[in-house]
Amino acid sequence: MSKSLPSVYDAEPIPAAARTAIDALLASGDLFRYTAPEDAPVALLEREFAELLGTKYALAVSSCSAALFLSLKALGLPRDARVLIPAFTFAAVPSSVVHADCVPVLCDVGENYRIDMAAFEARLDEEIAAVIISHMRGHTSDMDAIMALCDARNIPVIEDAAHSLGTTWHGKNIGTLGRIGCFSFQSYKLVNAGEGGILITDDADLLAQAVIMSGAYEHNWRKHGAMDTALEAAFARWQNRLPLYNLRLSNLSAAVIRPQLPLVAERVHKGRRNHDYVAAKLVQSPWMAVPEKLAPEARAPDSLQFNLIGLTDEQTTAFALAAARRGVKVQVFGMSTDNARAFWNWQFMPGPLPELPRTRAMLMRACDVRLPARLERDALDAVAEALLAAIAEVKPVAALKAG
Repeated sequence: MSKSLPSVYDAEPIPAAARTAIDALLASGDLFRYTAPEDAPVALLEREFAELLGTKYALAVSSCSAALFLSLKALGLPRDARVLIPAFTFAAVPSSVVHADCVPVLCDVGENYRIDMAAFEARLDEEIAAVIISHMRGHTSDMDAIMALCDARNIPVIEDAAHSLGTTWHGKNIGTLGRIGCFSFQSYKLVNAGEGGILITDDADLLAQAVIMSGAYEHNWRKHGAMDTALEAAFARWQNRLPLYNLRLSNLSAAVIRPQLPLVAERVHKGRRNHDYVAAKLVQSPWMAVPEKLAPEARAPDSLQFNLIGLTDEQTTAFALAAARRGVKVQVFGMSTDNARAFWNWQFMPGPLPELPRTRAMLMRACDVRLPARLERDALDAVAEALLAAIAEVKPVAALKAG
């Protein structure tokens, strides 16, 4: 195989500026966000992230899962409230619903990885109290239709934008369309801190509740940056009335994240370039299909998903093995053992799991390959060549379209 074949599972590199900030923090030992009277690295991160996304408020926490959990708690949902989520998402999403003492309700997802809108509308009439929209692997569902349906029923929408930092819908940042947007800083995301998450909102009451529950005991909420009148009133209203879950982000993590925020635009550009370049090569094969994006969507991908067409289970397994022999790991969501993105593996869900044959069929042929923004043209060519050679090995007859 070509020497250009990269390790696509290496995370984005940490800028030198982060190392300088980390050394200063280690020298001071000042790792707790509430030690400083003001302008701790976590507080600065919240301010900078809110400005980047064009929203009023942000709260940095220990993970995107923590952000989803706090969002549900801040909405004040009663125990056993039904929360609608897509059936194609990561296990952390239904887990956050269960952790918030609510009940996840799964909605079918189509072959293009997006929510089936007919199924979504039908589910909304089943006493749904809130909706989490997972933009899974950065694929945006029809947010115009989703928001119209939910607004008409006064159902709050939380955006799980873990894979969608930098994605826009009609030019507006994903994560700002619903009541709350939640993002991830886990290593395989656009901004890499190993672990970490952040939620954004324009709702002062929701933000105040989330801040207190994240672990702002006593009056440490005053150290979250500039206060406006609405936020001051909300904190006063909720002081001592909420439990503390202690899901804070440390100054050390914030020091890793902050120097990467100015790099987001460049990483988005390169990620989109890489995705589209490899996708154009893969669709030369009649056995591979890359779903088109929706018209209002400008994506920020760091991975590539494609569907295998006309392959049996045995051929699908053979394709993944053939790609692995050539140095490219392909995750087939429905056929990878105990995959956390296959809904039938969520045995912690209350009640019987639904069948959802359409989503199941999609997951059995949906493939995932990492394509970090840092990859250059020779590496992209090597990845595409390995995948095309693997599919040609499994389906050798007419493996490439004419021309």
